[in-house]
Amino acid sequence: MVAGAPVDERVRRLARDYHAPTFDHVPDPDTALFLCAIDHKTDYREEHIVAGEGPFAGSALLWAVALDAASRDPGVLTASRLRDVSSARVAELLRMDGETVGDPDRRAMLWRDLAAGLEREHGGEARTLLATADSHLGGDGGLLALLAGFEAYADPLQKKSFLFAKICERRGWLEVRDPERWEVCADNVLMRLALRSALVQPGDLAEVRTATRDAFKQVAERSGVPPQIVDDLLWELGRDDPDLLGTAGGDLREPPRDPGSHWY
Repeated sequence: MVAGAPVDERVRRLARDYHAPTFDHVPDPDTALFLCAIDHKTDYREEHIVAGEGPFAGSALLWAVALDAASRDPGVLTASRLRDVSSARVAELLRMDGETVGDPDRRAMLWRDLAAGLEREHGGEARTLLATADSHLGGDGGLLALLAGFEAYADPLQKKSFLFAKICERRGWLEVRDPERWEVCADNVLMRLALRSALVQPGDLAEVRTATRDAFKQVAERSGVPPQIVDDLLWELGRDDPDLLGTAGGDLREPPRDPGSHWY
């Protein structure tokens, strides 16, 4: 991991004109918690207009469809409504114009597990979960450790957990007292950028994911751009530009996804 300086400067320049998402469209912590839990490979085939906005694709489409459903049926994304959710109900809830999200069976399982745990440990309320974390990401009682007890958030690199924390912080539901615990999340977009810019070397999935997270944390520190902003910036701008940070590493792509994983 030696190709840092050009990447640091590129990130610094990109950040000057970048406006991170505010997540104002996310109405409450429960909605955020349950949607982050199933925000992995969506398998939607097409882009769609949702409630007159868009078009949306992939993860953005998942959120748009679910938030539209929640606006029409308040409380649909809460523990009490999802503790016994079926795969058929998940497919129905996330359907748009003749297609629905991939693997509704797994998503239903993740929602049931999360709902049961949230009711058992936190009275069924995401706000209580946040209060229990006492404004900390790290530590045994911090938000990351609390989330790790749910199957949806069991990723060792905590991608979904950091997404949930980021949404909550920007919406004012969470004040983070240990900002040094923020990490840049490693998914297919960021792994591709890291490989092509020579920040990391090719390897197996676990190696490249871990190396990508560590490399971009160092980029954040050297560039002076907070890790959660680096994460947003690279994901948003790098989805359609795999050479955003340069091509010193060559024409490389990220390792294939683990088909059995629901981490990203």
